[in-house]
Amino acid sequence: MPPPPPRRGRARPWDEGSYAALDFETTGLDLERDAVVSFGVVPVDNGRAKVGGSIHQLVRPEVPPSPRSQTFHLLRPLDLAEAPTMRETAEDLRRRLARRFLLAWFAEVEVHFLAKSLGGSVRTWRRRTIDVRNLAIAVDGRPPSIRDEHGYPLSGLARRYGVPVAAPHEAYDDALVTAQLFLVLVSKLPGRPRPSIRDLVRIAGA
Repeated sequence: MPPPPPRRGRARPWDEGSYAALDFETTGLDLERDAVVSFGVVPVDNGRAKVGGSIHQLVRPEVPPSPRSQTFHLLRPLDLAEAPTMRETAEDLRRRLARRFLLAWFAEVEVHFLAKSLGGSVRTWRRRTIDVRNLAIAVDGRPPSIRDEHGYPLSGLARRYGVPVAAPHEAYDDALVTAQLFLVLVSKLPGRPRPSIRDLVRIAGA
């Protein structure tokens, strides 16, 4: 598991933190059986998304993508045949997540596949994760018990806040949209003009 961000740093204002927006596309949503087929990572430092430090990586999975999953991410077994395995690309992903807080949309998928792919427990990954969907729910003043993924779709929230969406369900684009929405939503938290990192983890933790 990559080293976590320093605990003492959580008291700092949010825009002094280091984050990594992450999206996984997978062969399906069976957290035990299925595997990652691609991931996108966009670093966020000093309150800005660093597109130049981003990555979009295809991954050759141990199980074939289900027909349903292919209708979303449009990645066929043929497209993945020459890609590295998750084991081969894991070290690069660890490096990109090292000492950073994780940003994800509906983060349940990401934290489970991170634990499966990089080690550590799901609970440990949750401690460093900000679910940007939960942040949107907090901005709207909705109860945190909302768990219906379809009630807060990423593309729908992006349209609402004027964040461009180029390729829905493509790992890099979803990670970039998540990073941009994070920056928009932090500025809209009611009564918190400059929340701390600890505030965000408490309000929008996975």
